[in-house]
Amino acid sequence: MIKRHPWKNWEVSFIELENHIGKKYKVTRKLLHYPISETKMFRSKKNALKQFEKWLK
Repeated sequence: MIKRHPWKNWEVSFIELENHIGKKYKVTRKLLHYPISETKMFRSKKNALKQFEKWLK
């Protein structure tokens, strides 16, 4: 899932990753037109979605 902030140039993505250990959730925000990004990894989907919504505010 990828969404853009309404008035800032941020693109925020939410990705679910799975391996033999279990699931992880990756939330990334990227500044469009610049090579700047910030990524956070979570074990809890609830916390990952909370971060996703926070970055869209």
